[in-house]
Amino acid sequence: MFDPIKLAELTKKEVCKAGLRKYYRFRPSRFYGGISTADCVGCCLRCVFCWAWKVVSRPLDHGEFYRPEEVAKRLTGIAEKKRLSQMRISGNEPTLGWEHLLDVLDLINDRYLFILETNGILIGENDDRPRDLSKYKNLHVRVSLKGTCREEFSRLTGALPEGFDLQIRALEYLIRHRVNCHPACMTSFSPPDNIKALRRRLKNIHAGFEDFEAEEIILYPHVEERLKKLNIAYYTAHRPDNIPLEQI
Repeated sequence: MFDPIKLAELTKKEVCKAGLRKYYRFRPSRFYGGISTADCVGCCLRCVFCWAWKVVSRPLDHGEFYRPEEVAKRLTGIAEKKRLSQMRISGNEPTLGWEHLLDVLDLINDRYLFILETNGILIGENDDRPRDLSKYKNLHVRVSLKGTCREEFSRLTGALPEGFDLQIRALEYLIRHRVNCHPACMTSFSPPDNIKALRRRLKNIHAGFEDFEAEEIILYPHVEERLKKLNIAYYTAHRPDNIPLEQI
């Protein structure tokens, strides 16, 4: 098992430099009803179900460095062309390059809703970060929990169980600083009792969190092959239909 904070520091050296961040593609996506998307490179977790595993596991081999101005321009260009009102950074973990992320947010016009998709590890590690986010009124943070408890988190990500506490703390900090947010959780590997326990825990943070967004694994061939190699079982009653990777 590894410390996700230490892995974040090591990965940052590979994907961030002098205010620049690595990205491997810019595209429109059908999620959230349509959204302009920038896919970044580099993550501090190693999720067994990761659909972007090739990029996550080999950050030096993927992407190019972009300035915040270039990222904002590309996101805006896609949004204008496709008549979209939402933007996001996705693919890997956007918070690794914190200053770069804030610079991008500074450049996004308020008429767009910006959805920050994050595992929350670095937000939960430092209370200053959610405070930084509180000034952006067009921002919504989606914290993706990797399992319903410490044990599941560790088994699914390879990280120390304490990393799950940081994810929960991220939600607490975001609520404290009045940042619009909601939790999502990968539940495909979770028995019903664990899901119920998580609902109770999240309700104690915010009443609306009890009805969290449930994520289900998408069994792309490369994801299913990796799960079989790692001998990871999942609890879903049905296998979600595979959908093209570009639609994620």
